[in-house]
Amino acid sequence: MTPIQPGDQLDHYRVDALVMRTSMTTIYRATDMRTGRAVAIKIPHPEMECDPAFFSRFQREAQIGRKLDHPNVAKVVSNGEMNRVCIVMEWAEGKVLRQILANEGKLPAERAVRIAIEICDALEYIHSQGIVHRDLKPENIMVDAEDHIKLIDFGIAASAGARRLTFSKFSSTLGTPDYISPEQVKGKRGDARSDVYALGVILYEMLTGQVPFEGPNAFAVMNDRLLNHPIPPREVNPQVSAEMQEIIYRALERDSSKRYASAREFAVDLQHPEKVGVADREAYRNWKQRRSPGRKKILTYVMIAMIPLVIFALLIFAARHQ
Repeated sequence: MTPIQPGDQLDHYRVDALVMRTSMTTIYRATDMRTGRAVAIKIPHPEMECDPAFFSRFQREAQIGRKLDHPNVAKVVSNGEMNRVCIVMEWAEGKVLRQILANEGKLPAERAVRIAIEICDALEYIHSQGIVHRDLKPENIMVDAEDHIKLIDFGIAASAGARRLTFSKFSSTLGTPDYISPEQVKGKRGDARSDVYALGVILYEMLTGQVPFEGPNAFAVMNDRLLNHPIPPREVNPQVSAEMQEIIYRALERDSSKRYASAREFAVDLQHPEKVGVADREAYRNWKQRRSPGRKKILTYVMIAMIPLVIFALLIFAARHQ
């Protein structure tokens, strides 16, 4: 298939520029010749179109994007119009939050809270539509010049009642361990509270310039959140208020039943930190005590994480031998 170049026309879209190339897709900025509106066109690499796991993920992203309609969520405006696999989305101005953090390190508290509240609004909306993002991270959050955000990339999102293991779950688990909730590490189905946990990690990162759990590899990072407490945000950045630290810990509760039950609850505390009571937490007092996972636990979690990989390998094998 001939590579797409700026100036090419795909149906009624004029390609203006190549914006981003990932390992699986290329994203172009284009103009809808009928309306003059800027759009983003996501096109998979040719070899990925034959991958059943990726194709399932791509279709899911298009279906969810057409369903959602909120100012903080990137909307799919069309898909497949030019007789090729693609998704056409509204164009979102700004930078991904990852780029902002890479350039600025930690953010001022007022800005971090402003961005977090908008993310809460987006999460509350998608959860009300029965959708769980499941891959919330700075790479999937666009931020414009006025700090308004848009959630992007719903490739591994799912309905609240979706199966626990999906064809593309392995990429999230192994690719972005910093934002995965403890229940997802244990192989359980992620729900709205899992997205709340991911936002708690992002807020911690915006305020401190680092993620709460680190390690030499993905499995170490995921295990660390099951066994240990993060460094209190105020230890990393003394400018973080005691109330804001408490808010972060409520979002990062290891037991999801103790976590914020909804993004709306999270937002209310962010909007009114003066009303947040600061608890006497073990997480504050004993964070320096580090536990190491037993060999049996490590093996168990490795096996859980390998299940989606095995499913994926079997699907590829079956597709190539049809």
